Amino acid sequence: MGNNREHALLSASGSHRWLTCTPSARLEDSLPEKESDYANEGRLAHEIAELKLRKAFTDPMGPRTFNNRIKKFKENPLFQDEMLKHTDTYLDYLSKIVHSYNTLPYVAVEKRVDYSTYAPEGFGTGDCIIIGGNTLRVNDLKYGKGVPVSAWDNPQMKLYALGALSEYSILYAIEKVVLAIIQPRLDSISEFELSVDELLAWGESIKTTAHKAFTGVGEFVPGEHCMFCRAKALCRARSDFHTSLEDFKEMKPPLISNEEVGQILGRAQNLAAWVKNLEEYALAECLKGNEIPGWKAVHGRGNRQFTNVDAAFGVLKANGVDEAMLYERKPLTLAATEELLGKGRFNALLNEYVNKPPGKPTLVLESDAREPLKRQSAAEVFNDEGSNENE
Repeated sequence: MGNNREHALLSASGSHRWLTCTPSARLEDSLPEKESDYANEGRLAHEIAELKLRKAFTDPMGPRTFNNRIKKFKENPLFQDEMLKHTDTYLDYLSKIVHSYNTLPYVAVEKRVDYSTYAPEGFGTGDCIIIGGNTLRVNDLKYGKGVPVSAWDNPQMKLYALGALSEYSILYAIEKVVLAIIQPRLDSISEFELSVDELLAWGESIKTTAHKAFTGVGEFVPGEHCMFCRAKALCRARSDFHTSLEDFKEMKPPLISNEEVGQILGRAQNLAAWVKNLEEYALAECLKGNEIPGWKAVHGRGNRQFTNVDAAFGVLKANGVDEAMLYERKPLTLAATEELLGKGRFNALLNEYVNKPPGKPTLVLESDAREPLKRQSAAEVFNDEGSNENE
């Protein structure tokens, strides 16, 4: 492809942005990519998952080889024991799929795919591709737990599928595509099914947009997709969007209407996130010695802490303080108890003691999949909250 990039300019993971905000890809490319512990933690979990998948499906290895490789992963400072459990969840899901076929399906792990037919110089890596019968399955592990990710009509997954289809359609009579995102730390597995014709039609539909993104033309469009953009703090379009709230100051009536409330909420939805991004950028600049007029970096308020808890408590006990007074006994939370027992044993032993009442009413966009509350239901919930507060 004549491209020496480690990542494609029109990356599949960034497609939520460049398909909506076409100049963003070139703008991001002009800015340095920052490493984070979260990203490195996710990378480590992916490496562990890759080892397990290769052992199970493509590269058989003995217990000694496997355990030695796992031991090396454990030496990483970011390693956590839960990575083994969560990657097992990922492996279990894929194993059930692989073993559901009468004959062993084709399996590729960490497979580089080329979707440049649809997005210039586009390529990426599919975590696990399975082809069995007439079905292509593209699976992606998301180790993060901060943001739920759905496979439903997901452009990243569809780009991976287009790349896989380009490579394998000559060898296999593929008619159906199933996209899956496995997010074990959120106990979430989502799937999205579409026909090959639907996938190819979508690929054709994005060609013009992808060309604009590759050449860096079009309008900047701020929105939820800004969350992972490298330009999110300094993007002028995002700044203009959020500061445009002042447009509402010209309203004549003393009270704003419900329609205006909806419009303002729509504009302000990501305002707090934008301000946080600005604060993070400004702090980093001040710590580098660069000036942000009107602001400076200082030490925050620290909290006192024991230098040696055991020694400190030893002094107290030697001076007549009862040891029982120095410790609190607290029950584990439901989530921590489930983590301790494992989901199967937890459900078997404690299912009858678990209740999940409806959550408090919350405001979401109309596009949210949840059913809206009826007026009476909402009123009852609010009344219940009020009565509980007064008890």
